[in-house]
Amino acid sequence: MAASLAPVTTPRVRFAPAPTGYLHVGSARSALFNWLFARHTGGEMVLRIEDTDASRKTQAFVDAIIDPLRWLGIDWDEGPLFQSDRRHLHVAAVDRLVAQGRAYFCDLTREDSDRMAAAAGLRAGYHGWSRGRGVQDGPGVVVRFRTPDEGVTAVEDVIRGHVEFSHEIMEDFVIRRGDGSPTFLIANAVDDHDMGITHVIRGEDLLNTTPKVRLIWDALEFGDPPVYAHLPLLVNERRKKLSKRRDDVSLADYMGRGYLPEAMVNALALLGWGPPDDVEIRPIAEIIKLFSLDAVNKSAAFFDVKKLDHINSAYIRALSPETFTERVGPFMVGDDVGYAESDYDPGFVVALAPEIQQRISTLAEAPAWVSWLFVDRIESYDEKSWNKVMVKARAADRVLDQVIAALSDDPFDDPGSIESKVLAVGDSLSEELGSRVMSQAPVRVALTGRMSGIPLWPAMTLLGHDKCIERLMAAGARLAG
Repeated sequence: MAASLAPVTTPRVRFAPAPTGYLHVGSARSALFNWLFARHTGGEMVLRIEDTDASRKTQAFVDAIIDPLRWLGIDWDEGPLFQSDRRHLHVAAVDRLVAQGRAYFCDLTREDSDRMAAAAGLRAGYHGWSRGRGVQDGPGVVVRFRTPDEGVTAVEDVIRGHVEFSHEIMEDFVIRRGDGSPTFLIANAVDDHDMGITHVIRGEDLLNTTPKVRLIWDALEFGDPPVYAHLPLLVNERRKKLSKRRDDVSLADYMGRGYLPEAMVNALALLGWGPPDDVEIRPIAEIIKLFSLDAVNKSAAFFDVKKLDHINSAYIRALSPETFTERVGPFMVGDDVGYAESDYDPGFVVALAPEIQQRISTLAEAPAWVSWLFVDRIESYDEKSWNKVMVKARAADRVLDQVIAALSDDPFDDPGSIESKVLAVGDSLSEELGSRVMSQAPVRVALTGRMSGIPLWPAMTLLGHDKCIERLMAAGARLAG
């Protein structure tokens, strides 16, 4: 049976990532669930950087954590705190355990341990070989915690229920490395105690470290341990654990591809948890109000990018034209949009925003729908569109000639007028030739370079009379040639 949430006055949770150079979507989900719990309960969230590996204590590595969290809108009440700044406290705890006989020095390598295990007919690994050897401290010497020979360490987990870990299969684990640095096991125990952490909410992959931290916690006589809640594993569409090698897992990548932070938060919140009314797309304020650790499922959660696209598109459609134009702005300029930044007109996007919004899943997709409005001429036509609409379709050359004549004196201030004149050309030619002639498609290809896109008539008023006529004439000349 799952553990109940402890009755505490002020819950304190901590998000404690290691600086790896990027924020994994799984880590972002852990941060979000800590934040949701803290905000739902009126508690506090501590941001603690687990930089016990000194080689990773760089500002760039720290920024790779903090910047995506701020982008998501996740704030914290204390921190960022750095475990490396508390090393002296971790070392003192190691020394205390050694003095109590709960830990000891060991100078054996992994190869030494495996060789001794083979000679004794035991499974590979460390089997307490240095317990009675009287090893003295020195360069390369580690400190191991003395795990009890018998019994179990039981963990009451809010999500996973009662979990037992047999001491018989737990080796005496290292709490201080050979270079003198404490491991994250001892650092976590000391820091969680000193910082008053009441709830530890983290990924399932860290469940196996929990009994070790608990043993240290009890040996240091820290009292009641935090409440644990281990979140379900994130898997891909093949039901395999998300991996940096084969999956898009860096939150920064999704930021760069034009996902809205509020959509990403909504999607992450659904990875293992769901609202009781099954309404999945909703404001963060409602998610905070409804969130409960007791409702988190222990089954693996599928990080479905298609579902993320669906959620993101819903949030994009909900933006006002002005807000959409502001949010999409950074994606409308740059080296890969096909036009100069000086030619970009945000007023065009405001005017066409509703049409663009309903056609895209990410902000980065927007330029492809309107880039033709910001170039002087169409340099290349989509080959499939050109062949179908201009070469194979009936009377495309006559359509272009007659549309040019029909629009030559049009002021281009009324989309309805432009539409009527272009469609009238098609109707006239259809009657003359005795079969249907499409007039809109050749005009679209001439102006945009392809046969699909946003509604043409309002966009033509933005492009203007001169550019429209020039492009119609250029397409006619190319077709004649």
